[in-house]
Amino acid sequence: MGKRTKKRESKKVTAIPPPVRSVPNWPLLALSIIGIALAAYLSWTEWTGSSVKGCSVGSSCDVVLSSRWAKLFGLPTAFWGLLAYFTLAGSAFIARADRHWWLSWNVAFFGVLYSAYLTTVSLTILGAACPYCLTSLALMTSIFGLVTYQRPATLQNFSWPRWLSKTAPVALAIIVLLHLNYTGVLGEPPKPEDPTQRALAVHLTKSGAKVYGASWCPHCQQQKEIFGASAGRLPYVECSPGGQKAPQASECQAAHIESYPTWVINGKRIEEVLSVKQLAELAGFQADAAKN
Repeated sequence: MGKRTKKRESKKVTAIPPPVRSVPNWPLLALSIIGIALAAYLSWTEWTGSSVKGCSVGSSCDVVLSSRWAKLFGLPTAFWGLLAYFTLAGSAFIARADRHWWLSWNVAFFGVLYSAYLTTVSLTILGAACPYCLTSLALMTSIFGLVTYQRPATLQNFSWPRWLSKTAPVALAIIVLLHLNYTGVLGEPPKPEDPTQRALAVHLTKSGAKVYGASWCPHCQQQKEIFGASAGRLPYVECSPGGQKAPQASECQAAHIESYPTWVINGKRIEEVLSVKQLAELAGFQADAAKN
């Protein structure tokens, strides 16, 4: 007795490929470029010790930009914003609509939360407001609103409650951890800059002053410690980049540096650690004038 074999026709399911963008996301790219320009300017002023336009010493803007929240992991907060804007600009060229939206929305979402956190801190804890920071908040909010509106309708099984339940807790947890770091609960908190010391360091750099030192010199470290968080703005010249036994740097040889630290201010040569008051007198710096 033979067995009957039933043949079943298999239905082939053809997967629908995700939609592909034919052109870059021009609105997102335009907003991102504005953000890049803003963050790049603030990063440049921080690294070069230059003054921020419209941000005089002691002003609300200066209070914010010289606070502990102005740096994250040793780098200017503006630099991390610069990376975020670059990422958003790059995402504008992603062809696949789903990948483009996933990346741009997540970056913008975290950017809005982080900017809102920094703004809240500046208004409540610092009691000051920075126009540049508020501009960045407005810009990131606009980008977030844009990419939220641009969500592809073809995303399969998408649900806002389910999506937010996955993304919001992660973003909020990261911000809480960053806040604990800023306040010293986790790790060593960033040190705020003293406005006067910061202005003096910038003045010394602009006036052409130099301080020659060596990484292994304890008195050089003492000189830097006097300026605290503003030490990186000093016109410092490292004379021993290769270590204590290595040859002296050519710039220091040309200046005939024999001891560390050596200051050269307005043609005067001083071979000792100088206080803030001494440096201000030698450089002709007036704190009251810097605040105007």
